[in-house]
Amino acid sequence: MDKIITIPFGYLLDWLYQFSGNYGLALIIFALVVQLVLLPITAKSKKSMMKMSRLTPKMQAIKEKYPNDQQKQNEAIQQLQREEGASLGCGGCLWSLVPMLILIPLYGVIRQPIQYMLHETQDVAKTICTTLGIDYDVNYYAEIVAISSSKLQEMGEAIQAALAAAGQSLSNPDTLKGLNFQFLGIDLGLIPEWQFWAWDSWTWARIGGALIPLLSAGQQIVSMKISQRMNNSVVTDKNGLEDKATAEKSQQNQSTKMMTWMMPIISLFIGFGVPAALSLYWLIGGLIRMIEDIILTKHYRKVYDAEDAERLKKHLAEEAALAEKERIRAERRAANPEGITENTSKKKMQQKKQKEDQAAKAAAKKEYDAKKGIVTEEAPKENKALSGIADRPYCKGRAYDPNRYSKKNTEE
Repeated sequence: MDKIITIPFGYLLDWLYQFSGNYGLALIIFALVVQLVLLPITAKSKKSMMKMSRLTPKMQAIKEKYPNDQQKQNEAIQQLQREEGASLGCGGCLWSLVPMLILIPLYGVIRQPIQYMLHETQDVAKTICTTLGIDYDVNYYAEIVAISSSKLQEMGEAIQAALAAAGQSLSNPDTLKGLNFQFLGIDLGLIPEWQFWAWDSWTWARIGGALIPLLSAGQQIVSMKISQRMNNSVVTDKNGLEDKATAEKSQQNQSTKMMTWMMPIISLFIGFGVPAALSLYWLIGGLIRMIEDIILTKHYRKVYDAEDAERLKKHLAEEAALAEKERIRAERRAANPEGITENTSKKKMQQKKQKEDQAAKAAAKKEYDAKKGIVTEEAPKENKALSGIADRPYCKGRAYDPNRYSKKNTEE
């Protein structure tokens, strides 16, 4: 099953090698092509991860709502993810593992160039190595050693004879020309040496070979830091302002911090155990992914920035309304420091206005009659109740008469 991917990779790397004439340059172009093919997956992963970062305040609120019930927390968070379309299953961090999975078939292409780049059979590759004095079964990188050996062309006739004796033949006439793994003075077919204190000579080939996996690990640390910072920048509160405290406490942020150091360590460990060609691909691929990450973040942030601007606008409008209410209250307090207010109920105001209208009409009528010489008798004043409130029909009470129980009244 691995050959389904390994064989096409071999043909592509071979074509790029023939096109560029340099093995290192072919690997760089190969990394660029792979990242362009994976761009839709990278975009999907980035979008989902930014959504997850965006939901951090809501997920934090769920955890605070169910502090002692992990099951309810998980159910509520999963429901939130489904509603927002931000599940980590197919569109999240699992997609970020795809570039690493590509290393496995690419490693096969790098380790067995005779089979995958020159398209010979394993038996032919074994015969070539054996003729050159390389033990194919013991030396794990026998094909790299054989195909880059200076003796390959010198022993061409012996190799042809050995193949004929074994009933084999070369399918690619350029096989005996070999491959040149040199790139900027570094042999990409060799495994970098990390024990620099044991070097018998400090040559650029050794220094450069050790720098490639170190640069690859360093690039991953920088890339993870940039990605983490950009993802955290989309975490905003209900007012549309950046919420750094919530972002720092999020589970996703904690996982990213752990991956920031774990992945470079793995890269460093692998880099000093395989040919430098694989670390070069990892380095270039990481740089391309870092650039893609920055571009995709800026692209998707346009939508989130618009949402944040709308929320901030609403928040500022609410603050302005509250400030205006407070200003009015302050003016009222300044005008009435003792806090005495008159009854302004609707019913009282209506009654007051009615009385004022009646009094105004009566005054106008009296003035008019006086001008016309009409004398009007004033209506007799009604006896006011001595207790209760006379203006309220249900609160007149009992009229107080001090002579009610006098001797005169009892005699009558």
